[in-house]
Formats: sequence, structure tokens, C-alpha cells
Amino acid sequence: MDNQRYNTLSSLFEVVSSLERKWANEWNQQNHLGFSKSHILLLDLLAKEGPKRPSAIAERLKVTTGGVTVLTTKLIKCGFIEKTQNSADRRAAQIAITSEGEKMLAQSQAQVTAMVNSMFGMLTTDEIKTLHTIFEKCLVSANGQQNQND
Repeated sequence: MDNQRYNTLSSLFEVVSSLERKWANEWNQQNHLGFSKSHILLLDLLAKEGPKRPSAIAERLKVTTGGVTVLTTKLIKCGFIEKTQNSADRRAAQIAITSEGEKMLAQSQAQVTAMVNSMFGMLTTDEIKTLHTIFEKCLVSANGQQNQND
């Protein structure tokens, strides 16, 4: 890798790290509901796609099954999700959103919208599409490298 490319990539890494910290701080400052972004993403996934097995949730949210356990424990205690048995395979548990979870998800939409607007509102639709394509490409590449290292 030539020096200019290395310096540019290093600078990009610093910018991305700074953005990540800024976004996390903003989320924490504006988070009046007491749930992490991952909790909200989990509720959104269940609301859109219906009950899921913990392994499917882990795969979609890019977390470990242990991470899913941590996320679901808090949401179950609050009554926002429930764990049920799969009717076809009684050994397989499924996680489903409750009506209270749907209400909480609706409340969180304003917070999420404000955050997304703060993070990306200055970009044009084309810039957002380009950024999405770039981030997806980076994720696919990182997953490919990770799988090669396994």
C-alpha cells in the first residue's frame, strides 16, 4: 500500500471513530427511554418480520447469541417481548414483540428520526445511497476477511 493511500485510510479511520463516538454520545443524551440502539433494532426487527429464533436475531443484528440473551432479558422484564415455544419444534424458542413493545417502539421512532436527521440530514438522497453502498461493501469485505480468519 502506498503512503498516500495509507494516510488517507488512516484519516478515514479517525473520522469514522469520531463519528461513532459523537453518535453514541448523542444517543445517550437524547435517550429518554433507557434502551440502547440494539434494543430498538431488535424491537423493529420483530415488529416488521414477526417472531424469530435467537440465532436468527443474532445473525440479523450482527451480535452473538449471548448478546441476544442480554438484549432480550431487559425487554422481557419490561414486557416488550416474550419468549414462546415454536409450535413445530417445542425445543426451539422464539422471541416475539408484545403490544406494549409495539407502543414503546412507536415512542422511540421520534428519537430515532431525530438522531438519523442529526447524523445524515445534511446529505442528499444520492449521497445517502452512496454512503449506504460504501458501508455495505465494507461490511461484506470485513465479514469475508473475518470468515477467512476463522
